[in-house]
Amino acid sequence: MHLKKSDLEKISRELLSASWGVLSWKWDHRFEAFLAEFSADNGDEFRAILEGDFSNVWDSSNIREAPDIIQMCNNNFGGLRSGQLFFTTDPSQDVFICGAWWPWGDGRTISLRIAAPAKELQHERRPDSSNGSKA
Repeated sequence: MHLKKSDLEKISRELLSASWGVLSWKWDHRFEAFLAEFSADNGDEFRAILEGDFSNVWDSSNIREAPDIIQMCNNNFGGLRSGQLFFTTDPSQDVFICGAWWPWGDGRTISLRIAAPAKELQHERRPDSSNGSKA
């Protein structure tokens, strides 16, 4: 996954603005994503902002219904466990951003990772017309 700062700023201006002085963003080399950790007390506020910026919210009950590119990106983050969320923009748009929302086991902290998969990956994973049927 490759994230351009300009892409992140376009899709998440409100999140960045709301988090200024509250969240400390750093680069997570493991997932090639921006990472912020925050108190679960602020979870509702940040989740509302994310839901405004991202067109889709996936969880462990509906991720199997997601398009292949979204499932691939989610798998790059290790998949979804109960309580975790995966936010995505429309993958057909010029800028595709995803966000992994991971509450910690202690119930007090949430990690948020924001990334943008490379366009090359999106084109590689699009199903061709011969095997595009859904079960």
